[in-house]
Amino acid sequence: MATRAVITLPAAIKPGEAFEVRVTVAHAMETGYRSSDEGARLPRDLVRRFECRLDGEPIFTADLFAAISANPYLAFWMRADKPGELSLVWRGDNGFEHRETRTLNVT
Repeated sequence: MATRAVITLPAAIKPGEAFEVRVTVAHAMETGYRSSDEGARLPRDLVRRFECRLDGEPIFTADLFAAISANPYLAFWMRADKPGELSLVWRGDNGFEHRETRTLNVT
């Protein structure tokens, strides 16, 4: 399955004004507790951590656990005083890592 992330940001951001960031990533999130039709246990495959950084500085991080749903959705608020690069990273089991970047249009 190809990994796809959806990131929602405002088109324009005023300096110092709070704005909402909404993110989701396509991931099956197998807990490791279920069995296949043949009775074999399905291996655990979870997104374990999400990180958001603005110009390298941490803005928001979240540790995720087995109770989170497939295609985990997160929303958080932040502020920016100047334009910059927003870096978003999802990490998980079995070497899973997905990275996205977005430019913040602060005017």
